[in-house]
Amino acid sequence: MPWSTTELATLAGTTVNTIRHYHRLGLLEHPERRSNGYKSYEATHLLRLLQIRRLRDIGVPLDRIEQVASDERPPETLRAIDAGLDIQIQRLQRMRSDISVILKGDFAAWLPLQFEDVADRLSSAEKAAILLSTTLYDSRALADMRQMLLDEPDHSDGASEEFDALPPDADEATRVRLAVRFAPELALVFRQYPWLTDPSERVSVPLDAAQAAMAEAMVALYNPAQRDVMARAIEIARADSRAATQD
Repeated sequence: MPWSTTELATLAGTTVNTIRHYHRLGLLEHPERRSNGYKSYEATHLLRLLQIRRLRDIGVPLDRIEQVASDERPPETLRAIDAGLDIQIQRLQRMRSDISVILKGDFAAWLPLQFEDVADRLSSAEKAAILLSTTLYDSRALADMRQMLLDEPDHSDGASEEFDALPPDADEATRVRLAVRFAPELALVFRQYPWLTDPSERVSVPLDAAQAAMAEAMVALYNPAQRDVMARAIEIARADSRAATQD
């Protein structure tokens, strides 16, 4: 008894769109049509669909279906597929492990895991900057960044909170005061991690691209007053670091 496309899809446990897709790929032959113009599928079509579904179930990609189906024992192809599945399994296991840590730690799912233990002390802008850093810098730089955050002193005087809440039109005196407040800490960081002043050996993309991307991000993440404070603090810190080196 011939079947329509819908009936064939039901029997094969698939969809009409999938059958049409297989036709387009040449994996399934087109059937003859009845006098009324409707397609008329036979048992050979059903068996072919079941064969394709079985191969898809064990991970055979569509572009390998014909090759595997035509060989009763295709060891090399299946070994390659098995190796690919092993990589996928490892990736899924890492994903589950990451999710487990995120659920236990209750921090932003998009924050890189190596920064989980400092997440609670970071502002949303700092978290975003770290996320960007993971694609701009190498693993050594990221490890240093994590250590910097771990070593960062507790600003019990409220300087961090004041900076985070700084309005775009903050007055000159406030900007200078905050810059002077943060500069000594930055100077110490520059001395401990000299690559910060010349990151050419720690970037994972071209240096000019990394610097441009970070500059654009700073504009998006911080308002003009905050960027001015950072620029002033960096300038003071670099001057102090140079002076300390000369001494």
